[in-house]
Amino acid sequence: MNWSVRKQCALSLLCLVAPCATLAAAEAASQASAIIGGDWEAYNKTLDGQRFSPLSEINASNAANLVEVCRVRLARRGSLQSGLVVIGDALFATTPTETFAIDPVTCHIKWQHTYHRSQAPGLQVNRGVAYLNGRVFRGTDDARLLALDAETGREIWTSIVGDPTIGEYVASAPVAWNGLVIVGLSGGEFGIRGRLIAYDALSGREVWRFNTIPLGEEFGADTWGDSKWAQHGGGATWSTFTIDPVTAEVFAPIGNPVPDFAPTDRPGANLFTNSALVLDARTGELRWWYQLQANDDHDHDLAAAPVLFRNAQHENMMAAAGKDGLLHVVDRASHKVRFKVPVTTVDPVRKTVTPDGVRICPGAAGGVLWNGPAFDPQRMTLFVGAVDSCMVVKSTPGTTYSPRGLHLGGSVVPEAAAAAPTGWVTAVDANTGAIRWKYRSETPVIGGVTATAGGIVMTGDNAGNFLVFDSDSGKILRKQATGGAIAGGVVTYARGGKQYVAFTSGNVSPTAFGSVGQPSIVVMSLPGNATSSVTNTRPDAARGKQLYAQLCAGCHGPDGDRIAGKSLKSVASRMSAEQLAAFIVSPSGTMPSIFPDPRTREDERDIRDVAAFVTTLLK
Repeated sequence: MNWSVRKQCALSLLCLVAPCATLAAAEAASQASAIIGGDWEAYNKTLDGQRFSPLSEINASNAANLVEVCRVRLARRGSLQSGLVVIGDALFATTPTETFAIDPVTCHIKWQHTYHRSQAPGLQVNRGVAYLNGRVFRGTDDARLLALDAETGREIWTSIVGDPTIGEYVASAPVAWNGLVIVGLSGGEFGIRGRLIAYDALSGREVWRFNTIPLGEEFGADTWGDSKWAQHGGGATWSTFTIDPVTAEVFAPIGNPVPDFAPTDRPGANLFTNSALVLDARTGELRWWYQLQANDDHDHDLAAAPVLFRNAQHENMMAAAGKDGLLHVVDRASHKVRFKVPVTTVDPVRKTVTPDGVRICPGAAGGVLWNGPAFDPQRMTLFVGAVDSCMVVKSTPGTTYSPRGLHLGGSVVPEAAAAAPTGWVTAVDANTGAIRWKYRSETPVIGGVTATAGGIVMTGDNAGNFLVFDSDSGKILRKQATGGAIAGGVVTYARGGKQYVAFTSGNVSPTAFGSVGQPSIVVMSLPGNATSSVTNTRPDAARGKQLYAQLCAGCHGPDGDRIAGKSLKSVASRMSAEQLAAFIVSPSGTMPSIFPDPRTREDERDIRDVAAFVTTLLK
């Protein structure tokens, strides 16, 4: 019996015992796994955080030919800083309250889960999911951790991670490994006491916790002077974590101490702030740490997950890039730094913040934010995106703690002639720290940076430009305006034997120094890889149903009959789909105009699809 016949028989037998949806997912996953590296299985692709893909169909010789395959809008406005995860037949992305499973080839929304907050939120931002054994896990801005069924979006369990009444919330993407889901608390400036917590992935039961600000008999408590501020000392986590499954270590990036600009309020080294904190991933016990800056007075978090790699001498190394604007490469055996390399404008001598004010570079919104380096093992090169922004900061000692108050311990003073923030992409020799090339971006670079075996590096800037570089030379191969700031994931994967690229576009946040746009996922590929659903002129009523739920159901109701005397179920008897589309563009009466003018091709497609749904399916 040949393979195709055996496979068909096996699938027929499986149909007897498995739901069709489960079978379809298994089939899609099988197709993806046929190409090594075909998925993008975690925030930084692999547990070691390298953000390197072995795919090479898109390469330095053809990257200039990339075309948009499809895009899908996730929200009307707001933040979109989600890392992207691609498993089987789904791309997972998040907004502050929504979780999406999206077809990675057509951009069709497979399911959408809406989280209804239990308490007032902290900062409304979310940076994505972790995936493990058919479940996706995400945090919420009212300090919960959710487990969702990856196939249906059904909520399986919810655990309370922190207390939002004192400013605790979860912005970072969890990491899932070995039956555990590890998550950290955000909200440092609110005066929280940071911690990492591990949960059982099946039940949501807490397994261990580690306080990033030590008290009492905990190791490091003596680094907080009289401990007045240790109870509220910050130490938040903003992004995701890295895991070495061989040594069972979790590497966590820990944020700045609080009050930010008043170090005399908290004398000492202030462990474990501004550190790459290394714990036993199974028990939460302290292994070791590397502190980028002791007693920080610049708000120089380590916000992005470290990268684990082996250098040319086969030594185990860690690369951590912080808001201090430096790439730190550390020997994991000795825990000593091998070299530090500036990847943005950095003061040659670190300045002390004073009550009169001092100009510091990078400022509190500069350096490397929540997306860290990528590592190309074939070229032994680290690629880092960064923000170039300086600012004047004043210190005001004597801060008093108040729940959910901002405890800056000073202030940022606007400069009359301050230059607009810009950005950098820097390629660094991973063995020596030598700069191989640099690219100056017109706006900050905070999107994910991804390297591939095709000899390209991809990222995006806050002007909304999707950027593709030659890995060796730094030459720009493609610069494509997307209409929205790129602040989340930039990933690549393979489906149906073809390679795709997906990234976020559209973001509003304190670091959005550029084109904010509408929060969307954009998918690109080489010509001929797929039929572009953006240019498809045939209305898609099924897609229109998804858009109706996002844009229209709030007023008209899920079944179109919420507004008395204006039931949409009778629209088809009064006008055609084309007439309804024209009405949506220029509505009368109390109906708002929900599509911008001028409209993009995607807007026009959305209008046609919604009209098709209302006139053909909503009856």
